[in-house]
Amino acid sequence: MFGYIRPQKSELLVREYEQYKGVYCALCRQLGKSYGIISRLTLSYDCTFYALLLMALSDECCEFEKGRCTVNPLKKCIFCKTGEKELIKASAISVILTYFKIRDDVVDSHFWGKLRAYLLLPIASSIRKKAARDFPKMDKIISSAMEKQKLAESDKNSVMDFYAEPSAKMLGEIFELSVDKTDENYTQKVRVLQQIGYFLGRWVYLIDAGDDIEKDIKNGSFNPYILKYNLNATSSQEDIMEVKKYANQALNLTISQITAALNILDFNCYDTIIKNVIFKGLPEIQKELLYKKEKMHV
Repeated sequence: MFGYIRPQKSELLVREYEQYKGVYCALCRQLGKSYGIISRLTLSYDCTFYALLLMALSDECCEFEKGRCTVNPLKKCIFCKTGEKELIKASAISVILTYFKIRDDVVDSHFWGKLRAYLLLPIASSIRKKAARDFPKMDKIISSAMEKQKLAESDKNSVMDFYAEPSAKMLGEIFELSVDKTDENYTQKVRVLQQIGYFLGRWVYLIDAGDDIEKDIKNGSFNPYILKYNLNATSSQEDIMEVKKYANQALNLTISQITAALNILDFNCYDTIIKNVIFKGLPEIQKELLYKKEKMHV
């Protein structure tokens, strides 16, 4: 996950946005407790949404408290007091995913990116090992998915769904694994959360690839859209915009699948925040990332 799954702030009530920030800040604090101060650098909107969704499905009431920012003590924050179990899971996912992102940067980046990744990798590896001990199944799911993603992208003659499948399946399995087996609605929640995770993982893969089209053309890096439409350094901006229109349509269809599953669930709290992220936040990110170049030329 890459920080794409976030709310449309302008459409949230002040109270709702304060609650969202409360979960975000609580996750930051939990990262520090679980894996040390440096792990707070892995904090993301994506893992905040994961924690928020699990909290919304639990029977625990939402409670908040005022406090000082753990990074900047001069700043006052609101922290979520509840959902420790969910925050601990989100923290583990955050550091494990970051480790694999840094490992990929060692291979895929240019000189300065490689140097930065080499310096960060031993630290990230140490933190990841602790998270893997805490959540071995979670680590195995992510590790396996990353290997399958590399294998998929080595095949230059396949289709978009094939390339998105490892990331989609990974998030689907993570969401499925997060359901408490003692829950009286276990079977239904597993099925629905697996679908939400699957299509959310697919959406993240597709939006990340769409965001990187120009950069990947320049660097000669793998990108499923570039392969599908045979883009290259001589492709015009009009050609690229046509590809991004296709990407937007594919992403909209993916959101519709998330929406269908989301509407089945009953939330105990954070209902409007979660729906804001999916119904408004994701489409807003698509417009921002896919059409940013077009806006610059207007």
